[in-house]
Amino acid sequence: MLKGKNIVIGITGGIAVYKSCDIVSRLKKLNANVNVIMTKSAAEFVAPLTFQSLSQNYVVVDMFEEPKTWDIEHISLAQKADLFLIAPATANIIGKIANGLADDMLSTTVMATKAPVLIAPAMNTNMYENIIVKSNIDKLRELGYKFVDPEEGRLACGDVGKGKLASPEVIVDSIVKILTTERDLEGKNILITAGPTVEKIDPVRYITNRSTGKMGYAIATEAVKRGAKVTLVSGPTKLDKPTGLEKFIPIESAKQMYDAVIENMNEQDVIIKSAAVADYKPKHIADRKIKKTDDDLVIELDRNKDILKELGEIKKDKILVGFAAETNDLIENAKKKIEKKNLDFIVANDLLQEGAGFGVDTNIVKIIDKNGNIENYPKMTKTEISNIILDKIKLLLEK
Repeated sequence: MLKGKNIVIGITGGIAVYKSCDIVSRLKKLNANVNVIMTKSAAEFVAPLTFQSLSQNYVVVDMFEEPKTWDIEHISLAQKADLFLIAPATANIIGKIANGLADDMLSTTVMATKAPVLIAPAMNTNMYENIIVKSNIDKLRELGYKFVDPEEGRLACGDVGKGKLASPEVIVDSIVKILTTERDLEGKNILITAGPTVEKIDPVRYITNRSTGKMGYAIATEAVKRGAKVTLVSGPTKLDKPTGLEKFIPIESAKQMYDAVIENMNEQDVIIKSAAVADYKPKHIADRKIKKTDDDLVIELDRNKDILKELGEIKKDKILVGFAAETNDLIENAKKKIEKKNLDFIVANDLLQEGAGFGVDTNIVKIIDKNGNIENYPKMTKTEISNIILDKIKLLLEK
C-alpha cells in the first residue's frame, strides 16, 4: 500500500516512545521505507538499535556524529521524505517548530522539509491544555501542519485526561490517508455548513440543538485533502478548525448562516448543507435577563428562513446536497425534502439508532437521490461517510 513511499519519523523523549516501535513495524509491513531521527531524550527511553532493527535503516541521534553518507544528512532526509511524522511529539518539539527553532537534528530536518508534517502529541494533560501549547498547536494547524489528536485515559504520571499518544493503528491510518488520497476535486469550490445555530432569548438563554458539527467538519477535512477549495460556515462547536480551508466563517444564528451562505454561493460548484439549523427563533429578544416568576413563561416564535429551500430555487447548475436527521418516517420525510428543496441527493439518518446522529464519530446513513434510488450504509466513521458523499459528488461533477 505504501510501496515506494519514504517516511521520516521523528521521535522525542516521552514514555510513549515504545509505541513508536509498533508504528515503524506497521509501516514496514505496508512496504514503506522508514528513516528514524531520535532526540537524545528519546534514546533514554528506547535504544536507537531497536529502531534500526525495525526500520532496517541507521538511526540518526546526534547532529554532529560522524556521517554515514556524504550527503548533508538533515537535507537528505528532508528531501527524500514523502511524509514526516513526529510521534510522540512533546510540548518542547511543538514549541520549537511553531517558533522556527532548529537546534538538533530533528528540528533542523523538519525546518528543511517540504513534505506534509504529521504531529502526534503526547504529554501530561495539564501540559496539553496549557494555553501556550494550545497556541503553538493552533499556529501550526493554521500553517498547514497536520495533527493526530491524543487520546483520553490514564497517563503514565497517574493523571487521567487527554494526553495519551494516539494508537499506532490510528496514526498509521492517518499516514495512509495522507499519502494515498487522490486530489480528484482539485479546483472545485465547495461550501459546507456545519454545527448548530443559536437563537437568543435573552442575554443568558438561547434555543439550540445537539449538533456537534462532526459530520460537516469531517466532510470539509476530506474535501480539502481531495483538492477542493472549501468554505466552511460553522455554528458554535468545540471542534478544531480543519486545516487548509479556503474560508472559515463562524456564525451563531440562522440569519447569520443564511447571509453567509447567500453571500458566498455564486462562486461555488457544490453546496453541502449538513448544519442543523433552527427552524424557529424568538419573536422578541429581551435585552435583559428574563427573571423567574410564579407564572409560566410563553415564548412566541417566528419561522427562520429555509436556507436549503431558497438555495434549491436559485442553484442553477450547482450541486446541492442536504441532510435529514429524523426519528420517524425517515425515507418518506427525506424524499419529500429532496423534492421540496430541489436537491441532487440527501443523506438521511435515524437519530434513534445507536451509533448514528449527534455527538458520535460514527453514523448510519441512507443516501437517496432525486430519482428515488436508495443506498443503505452500515455503521461507519463520519470520515468514511464523508468520502462516500464526495465520491457521489465527483460523479455528478463529471456528468
